[in-house]
Amino acid sequence: MRRRDPIPERRRKRREGAAAVEFALVGPILILLLIGIVVYGGWFLTAQTVQAVASEGARAAIGGLTAIEREGLARIEVTSAVHGVALNPDRTSVLVAEDAGRLRVVVVYDASDSPLMLMGGMLPRPPAVIRRAAVIQVGDQP
Repeated sequence: MRRRDPIPERRRKRREGAAAVEFALVGPILILLLIGIVVYGGWFLTAQTVQAVASEGARAAIGGLTAIEREGLARIEVTSAVHGVALNPDRTSVLVAEDAGRLRVVVVYDASDSPLMLMGGMLPRPPAVIRRAAVIQVGDQP
């Protein structure tokens, strides 16, 4: 006795290429999603690196005895830390301010020329300028 094929030959021929059509509909969305993951992942890594550099600058400033010495130590540490990570030193700026017993180190990084930022294409891009700060207490504050 011959077994019957559950899908007739006529219907099977009509289904050929269905996977290609489905991928043509879903593929671009999947590719945009993957590009978005890479772009935003790279941006988060860069933002975390900028925060770490600011924190290192603030930690280094603790050793200074005067406001000028603390500012100099913070700037030197940030400059040397930027060279040790994947940040462009020409696109990094440092602001150091001391007020009311607190020292604030602000690192601003312009990531607009980053290959990851340029890769985004038509995706909504994260901010091109990353600004992160670290604050420490200086002096004999209770």
